[in-house]
Amino acid sequence: MANASATRVARYVSTRVDGYWALAALLLVLVAFLVPRIEGKPWRDRLYAGAAPIFGGWLPHVGWGTVPAVALAAAVVRFGPDLARRLSWGRLLLATWATAAAWAFALAMVDGWQRGFAGRLTTRDEYLHEVGGVHDIGAMLRGFSGRILDFQPDSWTTHVSGHPPGALLVFVLLDRIGLGGGAWAGLLCVLVGTSAAAAVPFAIRALGSEHRARAATPFLALMPAVIWIAVSADGLFAGVGAWAVALLASATRLERGWVRLALASGVLFGFTLFLNYGLVLMVIPAAAVLLARSPRPALPALAGALAVVGVFAAAGFWWLTGYHLVVQRYYQGIASERPYSYWVWGNLAATVCAVGLATAAASSRVLIELKILPVQPWRNWLSRWRSHVDPAALLAAAGITAILIADISGLSKAETERIWLPFDVWALSATALLPRHSTRFWLVVQAAGALLVNHLILTNW
Repeated sequence: MANASATRVARYVSTRVDGYWALAALLLVLVAFLVPRIEGKPWRDRLYAGAAPIFGGWLPHVGWGTVPAVALAAAVVRFGPDLARRLSWGRLLLATWATAAAWAFALAMVDGWQRGFAGRLTTRDEYLHEVGGVHDIGAMLRGFSGRILDFQPDSWTTHVSGHPPGALLVFVLLDRIGLGGGAWAGLLCVLVGTSAAAAVPFAIRALGSEHRARAATPFLALMPAVIWIAVSADGLFAGVGAWAVALLASATRLERGWVRLALASGVLFGFTLFLNYGLVLMVIPAAAVLLARSPRPALPALAGALAVVGVFAAAGFWWLTGYHLVVQRYYQGIASERPYSYWVWGNLAATVCAVGLATAAASSRVLIELKILPVQPWRNWLSRWRSHVDPAALLAAAGITAILIADISGLSKAETERIWLPFDVWALSATALLPRHSTRFWLVVQAAGALLVNHLILTNW
């Protein structure tokens, strides 16, 4: 009887702590929305985000995607936790990916086919605006750096100039195989981006915890981040980066074939560097994987990444040159006016909107699960720690760490609900730590948050 009472008390206390963390995150979001209204229009205009901290404008609206989105959310809340425990592993991953893709498409359709999906990547600042002008891929790569800086007759558009050439290359190749236009580009972003919902539990399971991997799947299927995965190229980046980590995690556990997996992982890591300069921070989730299991795949993975760097260098694009020019281009634009004093914490509020309050609620559990164990002798510490560490907590900590470093850098002032998607999907690993009895409650909170943001704000992505 005493033990049962103690268990109930412990559960009550831990649940209240979850609530406090979620409440703190909610207050951060509310303050971030309120401050621009309080400060007045001149200061608010310097934010260059009509619904700061979200990049978009206030526009309460509904669309034909509203009812399917609500119905899908209700279905995940009702059936998701049970299916996560009962489905075979392969079917669960496919179901999670399919559900996330359907959730993303339904939310996009709240804004309508053209405005919410097919037209998103065709605006003058986006990648597809430049696709038609690329007649020679080799010439494009050789001359890419020379067109990064602004105020030149042939300066790249905002998104192309702000990223390495890999992102533009993807859409050029898509066009070359006959799948040109905004709808095909959007579909690619949705399918690859939402595949992260399967890659994350794949990695958690590979690191030794299938029950945590299963617990995370309903939250990943219903992640608010899909608002920006559908449709933005950063959703594509998130999917590529997620599978790079997942393959690396798998390589740490296999006895045969691990070298090939590590090489493939390295190639994906290398390609992420040429999708987004900021994805150099994907080294943090990679390091977490190696720390959790074994450093054995590190060298093959590094070889794969360097091979990609070498290919781009041989083609005429040197990453470091592009990076330094992008920093200059960044301060040629509105970034020089956006106040760091607001965005250094406003960015985190935007991130809460993308990962949801359930992730914030689980943050204290991440800290608890990562406690350093006082084990002696020192030479055995790492092996003992590996046997105790929770892989979901470790991957969540890696994602959060990458977010914090990116935030402090000041190179992402605003629009981080989109830019940090490759890190957000790992932060969502924290939801696996939430207790089973509260799963449906937090799924409702996640869905409600996503639906509110999507119906009250017309996001730019």
